[in-house]
Amino acid sequence: MTATFPTRTPQGVRKDLPADLSASITVFLIAMPLSLGIALATGAPLQAGLVAAAVGGIVAGRLGGAPLQVSGPAAGLTVVTAELIQRYGWRTTCAITVLAGFCQLGLAALRTARSALMVSPAIVHGMLAGIGVTIALAQLHIVLGGTPQSSAVANVLGLPAQLADLHPVALGISALTLVVLLGWPRLPGRVGRGLRKVPAPLAAVATATAFAALAGLSLPRVDLPSWRSHALPEMPEGPVLGLIAAVLTITLVGSVESLLSAVATDKLIASERGTDNRPPRADLDRELRGQGAANIVSGALGGLPITGVAVRSVANVKSGAASRKSSMMHGLWVLLAAFLLVPLLDLIPLATLAALVMAVGVQMVSITHLRSVTRHREALVYGTTIVAVVLGGVLEGVAVGIAVAVALALHRLARTRITLERLDSGVHRVRARGQLTFLAVPRLSRVLNQIPHGAHAVVELDGSFMDHAAYETIHDWQQSHLAHGGALEVTGRSGQAARITGADPAGAGEAGSPDGTDGAEASGGSHRSGRGHDGRHAEGGHQSERSRRDRQRGTHQCCRPWTPWQNHCDHRATATRTATAATMAAAAATDPADGGAQDPSPAPRRRGAGQLADGISAFQRDTAPHVRDELARLAREGQRPSQLFITCADSRLVTSMITASGPGDLFTVRNVGNLVPLPGAESTDDSVAAAIEYAVDVLQVDSITVCGHSGCGAMQALLSSAPGVAVTPLRRWLRHGLPSLERMASRHHAWARIAGRLPADAVEQLCLTNVVQQLEHLRAHESVARRLAEGTLELHGMYFHVGEAQAYLLSEGEDFFDCRVFDTVGQHA
Repeated sequence: MTATFPTRTPQGVRKDLPADLSASITVFLIAMPLSLGIALATGAPLQAGLVAAAVGGIVAGRLGGAPLQVSGPAAGLTVVTAELIQRYGWRTTCAITVLAGFCQLGLAALRTARSALMVSPAIVHGMLAGIGVTIALAQLHIVLGGTPQSSAVANVLGLPAQLADLHPVALGISALTLVVLLGWPRLPGRVGRGLRKVPAPLAAVATATAFAALAGLSLPRVDLPSWRSHALPEMPEGPVLGLIAAVLTITLVGSVESLLSAVATDKLIASERGTDNRPPRADLDRELRGQGAANIVSGALGGLPITGVAVRSVANVKSGAASRKSSMMHGLWVLLAAFLLVPLLDLIPLATLAALVMAVGVQMVSITHLRSVTRHREALVYGTTIVAVVLGGVLEGVAVGIAVAVALALHRLARTRITLERLDSGVHRVRARGQLTFLAVPRLSRVLNQIPHGAHAVVELDGSFMDHAAYETIHDWQQSHLAHGGALEVTGRSGQAARITGADPAGAGEAGSPDGTDGAEASGGSHRSGRGHDGRHAEGGHQSERSRRDRQRGTHQCCRPWTPWQNHCDHRATATRTATAATMAAAAATDPADGGAQDPSPAPRRRGAGQLADGISAFQRDTAPHVRDELARLAREGQRPSQLFITCADSRLVTSMITASGPGDLFTVRNVGNLVPLPGAESTDDSVAAAIEYAVDVLQVDSITVCGHSGCGAMQALLSSAPGVAVTPLRRWLRHGLPSLERMASRHHAWARIAGRLPADAVEQLCLTNVVQQLEHLRAHESVARRLAEGTLELHGMYFHVGEAQAYLLSEGEDFFDCRVFDTVGQHA
């Protein structure tokens, strides 16, 4: 399956040229001062910043995979480059840049671009924030009229002496630069609106430069030497391991920053432009290839390392750029300025550039990122990475951040809270919160042994995993407790019963029975062991009194919590059932006294009307008495459901079960493929639209949920459909799923995936994508659009994995990797 993109006609290219030209000038005006400032901050020749800006615009703009991304020297590599220049010299640093470019080409050839993004956002943002702090500390010394030290710690320690020896002229020019930089976007009125079209960095540098020139101030200024003396790379000299580490650091930081910028640019384009006015989504492997080629050329020409730059890319998008030509033209303007505007550039005070770069460094410590990592409980990783980058360097900081992130994940996995409480009724209740692994066994054993012999105990296992060590501990204690005359009740997540038997727990997804079933009573919701009983009644093979009662009520041992599921237990071979029946008959014949009381073997599964009658009979006998009053109330008051639930007709989806809902809660619409036809679409089925209108306008539901599921036959049919096949009612209906198929193949739309993993196959990918697409179809319905605009209606996407018995909810927006993510729903959601 291949993605298709609209081809650009010559007329379209000519139409886009004015927009690209205007955007390129805006980006050029931003890039010039920032490129000089970054070169100054690294200690490289100032021309190196201009070389990198020109090469980034022309080479990366032409070869990269993100059409509207602008590349050049970036603040994210400032600290790394400065350290390399101090250690190896400028010319060797250029050679390292070339080698890093070849590494990026290798990564692109291996198609690892998306893998490079599989780093915790807390680590990435912490790395960038640490770099920003380091930049700001270094440039603060130039702002105050001094010279930066070799490290962030030295810069902090040197601040008192620098403050005691202020240079008022440099400080005044820096202050003027910062005031204009921060105040320019806030200029009021019509005049201010016109002035704001000039980029703030250019306005700040131009204002400070003009003031310094007109006032005749004496302070260090930009000094661009002749291009004839421009330094080119030389063969690397130094320890081999150190050079390898330097190349890997430039490769890692540059690649991650470029790919993050490409993803952010895609998100900005998607939020600001319609689908008919968007360039193709970023091809990250091609973008990495373009960055590698640009670094090779920049390093070979004596330029700084290159990455995608978010600030310039945002300016490019907001200025109306339509194609990659805007980035390429901006590189051309930088190249021309580097040769033609040297006298003008030599007037810029160094303090002005330092103030500009210091502001960029401060902005890299983003409050938005801090709130995000705090909300996801990763502030420790974020803060540790910042401190490690500032104190040790970028590579060391990232390594420390990864180590802390892994340790935090292991801690959360191993953290288990086990408490013992004696209730007023005399019951001893043990609560185990978290994952029960071998690490929790000592605490678990200690708490269980505090329960007196003969006492009634309730053990609540509230976790998603229990390993063999914990299982054996609970099982052994259970046998001992029951043998001493105690009573036991073991419950799982959300109060559901859990079975602790002598079988191997391997494969149990929950803290429940080893065979993957729950083992609770159909009515009780808890697994109770009688006083003094040995607990073997939980095994299906023992003929206890309760087992006999269960069979009389129609409950099968394999599926005791849900009596209708006994119809699924026709999994044994006919020969096995026949042999069992013969054995039971023989036993009855040899024991005439007990023959009449002996339970017969389970009857073969009934089909058709007989099965329906059995189910109705079981409902009238077991369920109707419990729900009759509630149904009577609903009959009197009418239905007032809280949400419209649109899901597939698949028989494995029991909506009331997976949503824990009851009568009157859900207004449910089921069809093949959980499809929502677009209004006015060909072969429209008005029944779905009528249900939507009734639920939204008449019932006034608060939310609408579209629920897909794993292994959907409709999605499989869509994937395997071939042209020329006879049109049947089913195929006519599945036409409403074609937009989902197109969305999955398109690079104009965000991916859809489950949190923590990629889709298992194309069918699951389409099932997830279909939920996102049908939510878009919902928004096209007039009644839904009106309620959404009023803020009185919510739309939700849901995915149910049948094999895992796990529900996932679609999160808001897109994740760090530009995907629509379905998050796991647990008992505390």
